Amino acid sequence: MPRPERALDPAAGPAQRLAAELRDLRRAAGTIGYRHLAARAGYSAATLAGAAGGRSLPSLPVTLAFVRACGGDPAAWEHRWREASAAQAAMRGGGPWQAPVQRPPWPGPAGYGVDDTDRFLGRRRMLAHVLETLGQHRVVAVHGASGSGKSSLLRAGLIPAWRRRGSPASLITPGAGAARALRAALERASDAGLLVVDQFEEFFDGPPGGCAFLADLTTAAERADPRLRVVIGVRTDFFVRCTDHPAPVRLLADAAGVPVGPPAADELREIVAEPARRAGLSVERALTTRIAADADGQPGALPLLGTALLAAWQHRRGDILTLSGYEAAGGMRRVITDAAESVHRDSSERGRETARQVLVRLVTFGDGVPDTRRLVRPAEWAGLDAGPVLAELARARVIVLGAGTAELAHEGLIRAWPRLAAWLHTGRAELRLHRRLTEAAEIWRSYGRDSGALYRGAPLADWDGRGLRQLNTQEREFLTASRRQRTADRPGARRRRSSQVVYRVRGC
Repeated sequence: MPRPERALDPAAGPAQRLAAELRDLRRAAGTIGYRHLAARAGYSAATLAGAAGGRSLPSLPVTLAFVRACGGDPAAWEHRWREASAAQAAMRGGGPWQAPVQRPPWPGPAGYGVDDTDRFLGRRRMLAHVLETLGQHRVVAVHGASGSGKSSLLRAGLIPAWRRRGSPASLITPGAGAARALRAALERASDAGLLVVDQFEEFFDGPPGGCAFLADLTTAAERADPRLRVVIGVRTDFFVRCTDHPAPVRLLADAAGVPVGPPAADELREIVAEPARRAGLSVERALTTRIAADADGQPGALPLLGTALLAAWQHRRGDILTLSGYEAAGGMRRVITDAAESVHRDSSERGRETARQVLVRLVTFGDGVPDTRRLVRPAEWAGLDAGPVLAELARARVIVLGAGTAELAHEGLIRAWPRLAAWLHTGRAELRLHRRLTEAAEIWRSYGRDSGALYRGAPLADWDGRGLRQLNTQEREFLTASRRQRTADRPGARRRRSSQVVYRVRGC
């Protein structure tokens, strides 16, 4: 029999409190054994048991894996973890721990929930567009890259706005209770109800029964009252995958798509300043300017912004949020580097090596200028077994997965994370050599694998005797074809081919 878990005192500190809540979640899921939990979560049983042990605060990726395996809501639990982490930091600073008593103006990286409509600001134009589209279509797919804010838009924007009209609105997310929640929602959603299915992509790769749920959802939407509206929240990179399954094809056949992009400059200022004003706080103009600059052009900025603002609020001076407090908290760069280091720390040795290969591919090497973010297409991951690592980095908001692409969520990671900086500058010549191979292999593919685009001479000789473990499928095929062509081009090989032709002619 498994050993009983040690007793916890939730009042003893944030780590024990979070551990007690994780135990409650596991009990609500049927007290799943840690071995079975490990099979679902992708972490060892010892790691998951430690998360609920209360001796120390588990990392965010481990916490969210535990939660998903138990059918919990990752967004809500990410918010709980951030609060526990902030309380832990306060304890290290010498202050006693206590449950937060003042509600911060921003929810942090977990995003906005249905009860946060008073804090959800800066996306009025996008919300109006979704509502207008719902007036013309029964099914609407709201899609965007990870970190674009689509879940917050649906939960804190769309659902409260629909309820203000006097009509019911229900939210369904992946998990063990999704089918039951669907039935209950359809019972409530007679007349002009709204059914929001968020994190739609997780029904494909998430808990068992996802495909059955999709079929039930499609059938229900087809048979329901014509006034019922269905909204799908889905990551853009999964939008295309919906066509691989019969049920989503039927569901989305006549759906309208609404893409969610990053907020504009004026929306960013409202996201920063207006919640603070409503909470009786003021924000230094220099801080607003700095945050707008930090978030501008960064594809995964919103979750990072939420965490950075929460940290700035914790470092406020009286009722003023200052630039110095934001910088003391590390800003958006500190947020993403902490997340990246957490993923690295909690990965296996093989996972760390794959993460290194993934992250260095997401950087364009500067020549006399700083390195910059690089957009990578799916072909680069073929043969690298990078799927789990990409998913984990995306969950931690380190990278953004778009429509068949991957890129760093914030360019500041390149310079702010010492580990990535070391990877890029140690053996830089080797990395540049590899990048030239990547580009040459892509050119070869784009020319229909024409032999004229293969490596010859010194470029090919540079790869003789080198290890090929870090190469993807396309790069390996390119090198193999180049070496075969080199053998075929040798004078002896040409003479042999010529003599064989003469022999065959004479022998006729």
